[in-house]
Amino acid sequence: MARRTKSVEQSIADTDEPDTRLRKDLNWWDLTVFGVSIVIGAGIFTITASTAGNITGPAISISFVIAAVACGLAALCYAEFASTVPVAGSAYTFSYATFGEFIAWVIGWDLILEFAVAAAVVAKGWSSYLGTVFEFGGGTMDLAGFEVDWGALLIIAFVTAILAWGTKLSAGVSLVITVIKVAVVLLVVAVGAFYIKMQNFTPFIPPAAEGGESSSGMDQSLFSLVTGAGGSTYGWYGVLAGASIVFFAFIGFDVVATTAEETKNPQQDVARGILASLAIVTVLYVAVAVVLSGMVSYTELRDAGEKANLATAFAANGIHWAAKVISIGALAGLTTVVIVLVLGQTRVLFAMCRDGLMPRSLAKTGRHGTPVRITLIVGVLVAVAATVFPIGKLEEMVNIGTLFAFVLVSAGVIVLRRTRPDLDRGFRAPGVPWLPVAAIAACLWLMLNLTALTWVRFLIWMGIGVVVYFLYGRRHSLLGRREAAQVP
Repeated sequence: MARRTKSVEQSIADTDEPDTRLRKDLNWWDLTVFGVSIVIGAGIFTITASTAGNITGPAISISFVIAAVACGLAALCYAEFASTVPVAGSAYTFSYATFGEFIAWVIGWDLILEFAVAAAVVAKGWSSYLGTVFEFGGGTMDLAGFEVDWGALLIIAFVTAILAWGTKLSAGVSLVITVIKVAVVLLVVAVGAFYIKMQNFTPFIPPAAEGGESSSGMDQSLFSLVTGAGGSTYGWYGVLAGASIVFFAFIGFDVVATTAEETKNPQQDVARGILASLAIVTVLYVAVAVVLSGMVSYTELRDAGEKANLATAFAANGIHWAAKVISIGALAGLTTVVIVLVLGQTRVLFAMCRDGLMPRSLAKTGRHGTPVRITLIVGVLVAVAATVFPIGKLEEMVNIGTLFAFVLVSAGVIVLRRTRPDLDRGFRAPGVPWLPVAAIAACLWLMLNLTALTWVRFLIWMGIGVVVYFLYGRRHSLLGRREAAQVP
């Protein structure tokens, strides 16, 4: 089976088709806002506290640094690719130009899982905070025997509407809300710093024997399972497993790359947007992690279970007004996260449809220069998942999909440097090939520290994707038809 590889030139040429053309409205500041707006959300308001209590202890800040380093290495690779191939689709499009159609399909199918599951999970989180802010116990109701999360339905409907109307409008809405939640995060650091108690940092890395029952069997990290180290709760195994969990908090900067085609000067602005957003959120995350660990003992967070969040630490110190403000900030924060996740999902699906790997008719853009049909379909599917199905701890499914994409993008930079050294690169990642190799190693390491059960679910999803490709995608591929037409 010959490998179908779509050239960079062809990828760029396809963006000029009148019926599937996206409007170029964004600048580097818009991209930075998108990056910060998605990354500052579920991670900083919820996952930080629960991970510190149940997995890492006060060493949660180290977990954040490890995750940030892995993201930083991958971000440099994304920045080079996006400046070289300024086309919607992110890792999917990049893989098409380097590894060929099959790998591109695999990564596209992978990204569909990442964005759809993440959007559904965050929408349910938004609904939960909505109930907290307005004190009515959560946005759910019983409908014909089904528990329907109307709060999640409300936020998905709102997001779908503004994304269908235009990407620039989405950026404007994200900017306003992002200012609010960044202000809340700064408030957390400023106020919380006065309540830090040094004894709460001891022990900084709790012994692995503490904490009651450790994760075991298929629920422990794949690395600890393979090495026979037992559980991955607390201790250094806990810190490493924690890095793989809080990695969820950094997911989003790669979404910036999916908007390259809608950026006025993608050769420069995409790299600036990716790196600026990642730098800003890393500083904020580490600061919040340190303050949180100092304000309350990790044992209190552990006892709070899955309900532990930033507001828990402030309430424990009697700062109830701040707990309320944090809940409002979380509601705002999760709003922009859902916006950018659904945006990323629609752009990946748009690129796959435009290439014929999924129904090409869906790639048609409306008068506002957005893929309205795909946006509505994605909105409905995410809404159904978030409002009807019980979604538990699916953060790891999102993480493994994202890390897999990072590995392929990092490897792709090495391949494209060797196969197409002539390409105009608006941004060049330093230290190639060593930096991409380090990015691959870091991402694979984090993947190994996800649970074995997550790996099983991921492999099943990818297996389904391979079947769909050979039954539909390969036969309807636009690139395949072009190649067939050239054969005498």
